Amino acid sequence: MDYFFSAIIVAVAAFFIGSIPFGLLFAKKFCGIDPRLEGSCNVGATNVSRLCGFKWGLLTLLCDLLKGFLPVLLFTASDSGLQSLAYPAGLAVICGHMFSVFLNYKGGKGVASTVGVFLALAPWSLVLAGLACIAVIWRTGYVSAGSLTLVCALPLLFLLQAAWGDLWFSLLVAALIVCAHRGNIRRLLRGDEKPWQRSTSA
Repeated sequence: MDYFFSAIIVAVAAFFIGSIPFGLLFAKKFCGIDPRLEGSCNVGATNVSRLCGFKWGLLTLLCDLLKGFLPVLLFTASDSGLQSLAYPAGLAVICGHMFSVFLNYKGGKGVASTVGVFLALAPWSLVLAGLACIAVIWRTGYVSAGSLTLVCALPLLFLLQAAWGDLWFSLLVAALIVCAHRGNIRRLLRGDEKPWQRSTSA
């Protein structure tokens, strides 16, 4: 019961942390643009980069990554036996990013926060999945294809390691991210997905 209560408190706090819409804040403050109304109409780093320039997209990416990294690191680095709380913390951060309370339960697609979560939870597996992600983006030019590669590679890596807790967690996260990319998947299949291009205003 104590663990269940702790998990709820952790999840609620992490959800609010994940809900902070850094992309919207940076785009409106520094560029005078609402990313919800232009480009892909998304507050994530990719759309902010397209609309405002590479440096603002990168800043958005780093802040969204830290939203996932810091709450999970708090528990993975703990010696108090609370390491398993990293799972509800990580899941809640990602859900907060995707369904922000500050954006009427809309938000980004959760990829940057997912990277932060797994950077704290399983850094070497994240590095390998990240390399696959970068290779796909470099080869195709599509961030969405790279993002899908990353979240699908993680469960395979955990399966090879027989890391069962991480495996089930990564499968749940992958399902969320794939669901959030339904439109991208349809556009990729039709061949009209927008490639990522670095803005000349970066």
